[in-house]
Amino acid sequence: MPPPATFHHPKVTDRPFARETASTSATDVPHQRPQADPPQAIVVGAGLAGAAACVHLARQGWHLHLIDQHAGPAEGASALPVGMLSPHVTRSPTPLSRLTAIGVPLTRLELANRLQQGHGWQACEVDNLGADAGRWPAALVRPGALVAAWLEEARQIGALRCQWSTRITSLRRARGNHGAPSWQALDDRGQCVAQAPAVVIAGALGSLGLAADAMHADDDGMLPLRPVKGQMSLGGLSGRPLGARPQRNQGVFVPEYEDAGLPPRWPGRIWAMGSTYERGVDNREVTNDAHARNAQSLTQLNPDAASHLEASQAAGQLLGWAEVRCASLDRLPLVGQLPDLPAWREQGLPMRYGRRQSALPNVPRIPGLYTLCALGSRGLSLAALCGQLLAARMQGRDGELDPELTAALDPARFAWRRARRQVPEVT
Repeated sequence: MPPPATFHHPKVTDRPFARETASTSATDVPHQRPQADPPQAIVVGAGLAGAAACVHLARQGWHLHLIDQHAGPAEGASALPVGMLSPHVTRSPTPLSRLTAIGVPLTRLELANRLQQGHGWQACEVDNLGADAGRWPAALVRPGALVAAWLEEARQIGALRCQWSTRITSLRRARGNHGAPSWQALDDRGQCVAQAPAVVIAGALGSLGLAADAMHADDDGMLPLRPVKGQMSLGGLSGRPLGARPQRNQGVFVPEYEDAGLPPRWPGRIWAMGSTYERGVDNREVTNDAHARNAQSLTQLNPDAASHLEASQAAGQLLGWAEVRCASLDRLPLVGQLPDLPAWREQGLPMRYGRRQSALPNVPRIPGLYTLCALGSRGLSLAALCGQLLAARMQGRDGELDPELTAALDPARFAWRRARRQVPEVT
């Protein structure tokens, strides 16, 4: 029998980051002891990844300059009208299933403490028809609402400055106050728009160019990020829900979602099906072909709802949303300090270590350069967890996460794997 429809809220001793809990509100976030010069960082990207980085760093006393190419936050993949928050369950544990088992309750707690139901999220149950078949506790979430709540909390702490409609095209090492190492963020005219000792690259697929250039990566194997297009089919809902509860197999069917924040872009009450998962596709065009694939997937979940989708399309009433997500080659996020490839080569790359978790900490890192990206289709499940891990690493702590999972998220893992293939293991 499936477990009862309640989220597991970990005990304090079970939390992966005991020094920072998600139960604090924007008005009672604990402040560190006052410092003459609080740590400062630039964050590039204002989606789920960038907002998670901002709020968790702000809670640790950092002052932040957030820069995004759009006119406001959550304008890319985080603008999804409605997403599903639920664990990724597999027959045998995998890094992704283990990470979502930790990350989903953390996100659920963030939602409960920062947003009212009906204003960005709604608790629900979902009927899974895949490997994790059964009825499970879940939540329907409008990601942009969580992004806005996180950024507002960071602003209320007094630690956040936002700069919109600014595209960062390169990062340059410089010298800051008293000659200390620093980073400059340059716009498309080559002008410095921000400078700080640390930078967090959280710009989804746009992270690739910035990070690869700063790393002096000679090919994309060192940082293999790929576009994944997703299209959702949806429509306004004026009558009864199209089903008893959400369902998931190849995509997620939402029979009803009502949210005061959906208008004016979307109706205030909608149904939705999606999204598609098109690897290597880097365009945002809403297509009839993707609608047809959503209808085919929906037929397996709810034939009547699939008929409604097709009828809405024939009547010209079907709505669509399409965006490009960023995924890594192994479909896991990249969280932490970027590797210094030139320094590694000077030290005699490859380094002969037999175990990944013992080798990765010895890879040289670029001072002050971090990333939180490649959340793929699991942004809601992993953003809070990854934000906490990043903040811990930037504070010089290990994050209190299982070392195997930390290694699975390390941005240096791809360069390390390539080096590992070049020499025999040392046992």
